[in-house]
Amino acid sequence: MTTAVSTATDGEPLEFDPYSRTFFEDPTDVYRRLRNEQPVYYSEKYGFWALSRWEDVAAAHKNVAVFSSSYGTDLHLLSNPEKFEFSMIIFMDPPEHDRMRSLVSRVFTPRSIAQLEPMVRRVITEFADEIGPAESFDLVQQWSGPFPVEVISEMLGIPKGDRQQIRHWLDIILHREEGSIHPSPEAEAAGLESGLYYYELVGDRRAHRADDMISRLIDAQVDRGDGGMTQLRDDEIAGFLALLAGAGAETVTKLVGNAAVLFARNPEQWRLACAQPETIPGAVEEILRFLPPSQYQGRFTLEEKTIHGVTIPAHQPVLLLTGSATRDEREYEDPARFDITRPSNLALGFGYGIHSCLGAALARMESRIAISEMTRRWPNYAIVEDGLKRVTMANVAGFSHVPVVVNP
Repeated sequence: MTTAVSTATDGEPLEFDPYSRTFFEDPTDVYRRLRNEQPVYYSEKYGFWALSRWEDVAAAHKNVAVFSSSYGTDLHLLSNPEKFEFSMIIFMDPPEHDRMRSLVSRVFTPRSIAQLEPMVRRVITEFADEIGPAESFDLVQQWSGPFPVEVISEMLGIPKGDRQQIRHWLDIILHREEGSIHPSPEAEAAGLESGLYYYELVGDRRAHRADDMISRLIDAQVDRGDGGMTQLRDDEIAGFLALLAGAGAETVTKLVGNAAVLFARNPEQWRLACAQPETIPGAVEEILRFLPPSQYQGRFTLEEKTIHGVTIPAHQPVLLLTGSATRDEREYEDPARFDITRPSNLALGFGYGIHSCLGAALARMESRIAISEMTRRWPNYAIVEDGLKRVTMANVAGFSHVPVVVNP
């Protein structure tokens, strides 16, 4: 069931700027206007197109013949008209994407991930134990920031002493200054440093095998499409590690931080989650819908495409606005209401189509366990609203600081 869609405008020129303070703080109103007024939007300022309605975003994710990933998924990369040669599957189209993804997809099946639950629970509780009986703490800085990178790193085989550095590199790499499409020199340096780290780690593991994903990728055979089988190059394995570690660290960090804020602002939903633990898996889905960590995904048109009477030319950057699609009144009843009992729907927040998130089952497990720990340890918490700090990142939404006060 859907609700009626308002066609009212705010009376001002509509501008969607993914590098503006408005976007970083809360683009909800801009998203609403995009869906109602310009569902196929063109940015004169940056030269990109944007799709904002649920049906259009979902369809574009599936239409890889038109909406390509091989030119990058960030506007900084998409602004370059030359095709890039990446070693990450997120920047590949079929058939190469399919061959490469098959190498790791079996590791991330729901059944395989379910076997990791004892390890995941141990890591999450260990970091919560470090907070102890504190009356106040920063939920992101002290908990939801550190534990996800430990979980994914343990899966991959990244040495324990290096794991938190990965998180700090990511924070620098993804950061964007207001009004700037390009990463800072510090971000470029962090990208090079982290890439070199992964490359050298693969080389070290070639000499010293272990029971981890890095060693399995080294030994894997891949079909290059010419009938022959070869092993992955070190840069290809490093690309896998960078992608998996980055997604594994960022998504859950933002989702759990967002959960703390949304539950504090919707206390009746928090009381429900505390009283009825069986609602927590649904709560994860609703948090993912209401405030998805990944706000948009970039694509590049290989041919022109007409949507709602508007033609997007070939060879154009297009942003698929997940954060808008999951609030679309055409798809959800009362989408502005945070409701952890809402019937499940397609989880666009974890991507869709061939680029759906490999680690979705793991992210769901981590978030479910984390929220369960929150209900057990801090059932009467409150957030300090004026201490909240949002990230200013390329296509990532959430909080870098969520100060919490634990009430008796």
